[in-house]
Amino acid sequence: MDIQQIIGGKLVGAISGRTFERIDPFTGKVASRSPASGVDDVKAVVAAAHSAFPGWSKTGPGARRALLNKAADVLASKVGDFTELLIAETGGTGPWAGFNTMLAAGMLREAAGMTTQIQGDIIPSDKPGTLSMAIRQPAGVCLGIAPWNAPIILGVRALAMALACGNTVILKASESCPGLHVTIGKVFLEAGFPEGVVNVITNAPEDAAAVVEALIAAPEVKRVNFTGSTKVGRRIGELCGKNLKPALLELGGKAPMIVLEDADIDAAVNGAIFGAFANMGQICMSTERLIVHEAIADAFVAKLAARASKLPAGDPRGHVVLGSLVSPASAEKMDAFISDATGKGAAVVAGGKRTGSVVEATVLDHVKPGMRAYDEESFGPVKPIIRVKDEEEAIRIANDTEYGLSSSVYSRDIQRAMAVAARIESGICHINGPTVGDEAQMPFGGVKGSGYGRFGGKAAIAEFTDLRWITIEDPHQHYPF
Repeated sequence: MDIQQIIGGKLVGAISGRTFERIDPFTGKVASRSPASGVDDVKAVVAAAHSAFPGWSKTGPGARRALLNKAADVLASKVGDFTELLIAETGGTGPWAGFNTMLAAGMLREAAGMTTQIQGDIIPSDKPGTLSMAIRQPAGVCLGIAPWNAPIILGVRALAMALACGNTVILKASESCPGLHVTIGKVFLEAGFPEGVVNVITNAPEDAAAVVEALIAAPEVKRVNFTGSTKVGRRIGELCGKNLKPALLELGGKAPMIVLEDADIDAAVNGAIFGAFANMGQICMSTERLIVHEAIADAFVAKLAARASKLPAGDPRGHVVLGSLVSPASAEKMDAFISDATGKGAAVVAGGKRTGSVVEATVLDHVKPGMRAYDEESFGPVKPIIRVKDEEEAIRIANDTEYGLSSSVYSRDIQRAMAVAARIESGICHINGPTVGDEAQMPFGGVKGSGYGRFGGKAAIAEFTDLRWITIEDPHQHYPF
């Protein structure tokens, strides 16, 4: 499929005429061919977004709400197009594409509802006759950099609240799913957004660093949001700091799921299966460490292994739970995780096999510190079980990571679970639920190496607006000199 990027409301190629190909990780065939943009294209897309800002920022909340709701309807109607592209470009499954489309449409509707919630305050002033106000205003051009793993959800999330707040946006598409991200841009065009309000730029992998650096450095770009790896997020944060631009960063994770000895074991296994293996474990919130009390570990492991062993894996176009990983290299990394763990004393109790870019749902028992599965984010369907002797050890291991995005605690004693949740260093914690979960209105984000700032609902308003102090004063007031 031949793709064009969106600049100033037009579908265009790269100024250089260069293109790059995205290869289907399962079939090895060309999935899409897209413009390989460079710095000249960056200048064009920034100029388009900057030119559209004055008009869009003055558009009333009702008009913005109507357009966002229209975009939600258009997006929901394109589930077939999104599914075809998601399978071809990323190796994900049809149900994952459908879920992405549904939640992304919900995010647009939530953003639509926020257009009238961008509010300020009247603040009492010590100056007689003075009305003192704190008001929020659109920041300007907002850059969103979205990943491939939940491409529709995260592509839309990079734009939705920025638009609701009156900003114009540039989406820098992932090199792994340029077709999907441009299709998101087309949704806004079809919904009737003015030219230049929503722009999408694509680039070849080898040009990513130069394109991102030029986008962040552009004076017209006032906000940056990035979802992706912690390694790249650190670089984005450095560039934003250098250019004195606020950044919203949602980065990697090593989410712990603590299963205490008083947990409902069947319920915990149910949550673990979903949290660990949804989208082949390629989710920032994916359960990456199953921390289980030794008193119930044997029973939990037996039930989890039995469930995991039955999850079908194969061609993402078929009826499977686990499709292809995003690349053959990602699948080969799982082999390395398994061999490292087994070589250091862990046991494979489910799965363990790879066919090309498809990896079975794999459970490793008796994982210890020093194993890659203990420390590193796998971003795949290879999951470690870490046995602990008590609650204190469980909390210590849960926090023994640079990451802090999502977490989970299973216990029948809710007060106990609340106390444990309060001590876990993460932006998100679910009690008696999986580590994977998202709703458009929730404050979504992490701490530590998982980033800072919050997407979602009212929390995101602060990320995409400037808070200003405005006063109306007595023109005839007296001064000391």
